[in-house]
Amino acid sequence: MSAQRQGRPLSHRRRPGLRGGRMLLAALVSGFLLVGVFAATGIAWDPFSAGPRPDRSAPDIGAPWSTGPGDHGRSPGAPGSGAPDASPDPAASGSAGAGDAGGAAGGGGRPAGALPFDLPDATALRAGKRLVFAHYFTPYPLSLDNASADGDYYTRNYLAPAGESGKHERYGGLLRDRPLPVTPQQGNWELANLRQEVRTARAAGIDGFTLDLLSLSGPNWDRANLLMEAARSVDPDFKVMLMPDMTSLTTDDPAVLAAALAALGKAPAAHRLGDGRLVVSPFKAEEKDVAWWTRVLDLLKSKHGIRTAFVPLFLDFGAHGARFAPISYGFSEWGSRSYVGQDGAAGDVRRAHEAGKIWMQPVSVQDARPNQGIYDEAGNTATLRSTWTHAIDDGADWVQLTTWNDYSEGSQFAPSLHNGHTYLDISSYYLTRFKTGAWPEIVRDTLYLTSRTQFAAADPTGTQSLVMSLRKGSAAPRDAVEVLSFLTAPATVRTATGGDADAYEAPAGVRSHLLELRSGTSSARAVRDGATSTAVELPYPVDREVAVQDLQYYGATSGRAS
Repeated sequence: MSAQRQGRPLSHRRRPGLRGGRMLLAALVSGFLLVGVFAATGIAWDPFSAGPRPDRSAPDIGAPWSTGPGDHGRSPGAPGSGAPDASPDPAASGSAGAGDAGGAAGGGGRPAGALPFDLPDATALRAGKRLVFAHYFTPYPLSLDNASADGDYYTRNYLAPAGESGKHERYGGLLRDRPLPVTPQQGNWELANLRQEVRTARAAGIDGFTLDLLSLSGPNWDRANLLMEAARSVDPDFKVMLMPDMTSLTTDDPAVLAAALAALGKAPAAHRLGDGRLVVSPFKAEEKDVAWWTRVLDLLKSKHGIRTAFVPLFLDFGAHGARFAPISYGFSEWGSRSYVGQDGAAGDVRRAHEAGKIWMQPVSVQDARPNQGIYDEAGNTATLRSTWTHAIDDGADWVQLTTWNDYSEGSQFAPSLHNGHTYLDISSYYLTRFKTGAWPEIVRDTLYLTSRTQFAAADPTGTQSLVMSLRKGSAAPRDAVEVLSFLTAPATVRTATGGDADAYEAPAGVRSHLLELRSGTSSARAVRDGATSTAVELPYPVDREVAVQDLQYYGATSGRAS
């Protein structure tokens, strides 16, 4: 991450960005109007506020967290207040592998047969010590205003270049993608939507969220507190790791941060070790020195009675890890978002283990930031597969999916309008191997199709003036469609890219096959003994002329209805 710009903290990243060029188009999907043309400049932390909210005082930590469904620790009239659904959560006691039925439109659960394998149940996935968390970014919940997706805040102000009175026009709009639309709800819609996100993550085998604490007051703080309640009400074993964001928090007072962490740490959902220690994992921990963090941890123990396990996340572990070792239980790093940038992963895990610490490995999909003018070449699903493989082969203890829902980075695993469940479903396959030690058996043919909707060198024809350049150290740009096949037996995969048809022989198991990117739509189907076993189409056409630059990869899966 870098310093704040125009009073708003930027989204995450290791190195300063360059400038370059590209696009995106709007889309109409499932009846929801997508005003799609974009590229970006600053994160809108609170779309309904005129400016930042300084963290000048500690939050109230006097009221204990409830353990019952009726008390949510919120004052009457506060955002998101109101009686939640007190009925038992339909997903709370079910198997994570059985097709979680909970959740409204937008995907709270998983239909039977969505994955190419049968995900083990929650008991089996949680039997070992390896944990998988997803980085939760509070500015982008499922809905910001409980409105229909054809005219909600995402559509009007984040996806449209002219949104928020034109403040994002220079880079074509703040976002290029959004959460899958949800139906407006009655009552405490914010809590209901957060519960849905917990169900979705749990149904994918994820153990919990790492909660990016951007502020200690205001909407993001309120949402952080509500997420703790949502996690508790859906599944007592779904945990939330506290991650104070040191690129965004404005306080220099250790007592203020200690009080905030103590407030959230009272929540039953707060992630603790088996011995009761609260896990604290600050983003860009090196922003403060070891003495400052020692003071925070000491205050948590002496003033609030909370013992901690400190797991600092660095933007540069190599430069800072050794100094933090005396106060740390483990280490993590934000990591590279390109498949060619993973060579140091094994060394990081080894150094952490040699120091007697656990290691939390970053696993990522991609990274494209219109508002900062930078992107990484993810190579379709190459970065996702490479980072997961390193976590498995290098012996990481925990994994952090970076990110669950930071749409301003294009790094989301969460089900989205342009990716559906593609990346989350693929991730569940590797997650199963990471947590159980065995690759799951492929029991149904499934195809995943990924590509961009424009060519890497395309220049936007609209009013966008800031375009994205490739980040230093990234793989070279490529224009390709990828078919990632999970097959029970060898099959012929017949493809169509634009107007060109082709075919290739794919073996049983997992296979990545690249095709040249062409104008038009792409599709693939697996054929065995003359019959099609499964088929997928990416409904977003590739265009050579684009109004807005969009360098994210779009995805589709044959395992789910489009």
